[in-house]
Amino acid sequence: MDRTFVMVKPDGVQRGLVGEIVSRFEAKGLKLAGAKLELLPEERVVEQYREHLQKPFFPGLAAYIMSGPCFLTVWEGKGAVAVVRSMIGATNPAEAAPGSIRGDFALDIGRNVIHASDSPESAARELGIHFASGELADYSKIDEPVLYE
Repeated sequence: MDRTFVMVKPDGVQRGLVGEIVSRFEAKGLKLAGAKLELLPEERVVEQYREHLQKPFFPGLAAYIMSGPCFLTVWEGKGAVAVVRSMIGATNPAEAAPGSIRGDFALDIGRNVIHASDSPESAARELGIHFASGELADYSKIDEPVLYE
C-alpha cells in the first residue's frame, strides 16, 4: 500500500474541521497510519516548504503555519497520493471543485485548510520530516478485503 502525508493547517484545526476531514478519508477507505497534533517548529516548517524559501510569500506562509497547532497525519491505501489530492481539491479554493475539502471549506488560497503531498517522492520526504518510523501503526483494516481486488 502507498502512504501519503496530510496536514490540517492551523485554520482547519481552529475551525474544528479535523473530524470532518478524517471522516472523509476514512469513508473513502484510506487507513490512518499515524496522527499527531502539534505546533510546528520553524526548522520543520522551513524543511516542509523548502521549495518556497526564496518566494516572496514564504515569510507569511511560515508565520501562518506556526501560528497554531497543525494536525499531521499519514494515510495508506492504493494510490493514496492521487486519491488524497483529488479529495482535497485545487490549491486555490476558487478553483476547487464542490465536494472537495477546499471546495467545501476554504475561500482564500492563503488559508486553504489542508496540505497533502503531491507525489510519492514528496510524500516520502514529508513523512520523514514529521514522523519517525516507530510513530506509524502497521495493521490491517477489517474492510480491506471489500475495498481491493
